[in-house]
Amino acid sequence: MKDMIKEIVDIDREAQQITDEAQQEKLNSTEEVAKRREEIRATYLSRARKRIAKNEPVERAAAEKNWAATEKHYSEVRQKMESNYTAHGDEWVKALVSRVLGA
Repeated sequence: MKDMIKEIVDIDREAQQITDEAQQEKLNSTEEVAKRREEIRATYLSRARKRIAKNEPVERAAAEKNWAATEKHYSEVRQKMESNYTAHGDEWVKALVSRVLGA
């Protein structure tokens, strides 16, 4: 009988030890996953920053080229408007005045 009780106590201790080890392993795994997640995040951010730094000059040059084209277009439009105003400004003023006063 004593042997049986001793055996039950020993089995209970083994079960408790196995449970404790499993809980510790679970805790270690959780910590390892969190650490690995941070490593992956840091690696991803580092690679993204490098890509941004690499692409920045190309993107800036493209933006400046687009800005120069837009600025040229609006400069040409402004010059055309000024030319039309110089050529027809007096006519336009007379037509507006006569429409306003004639109405």
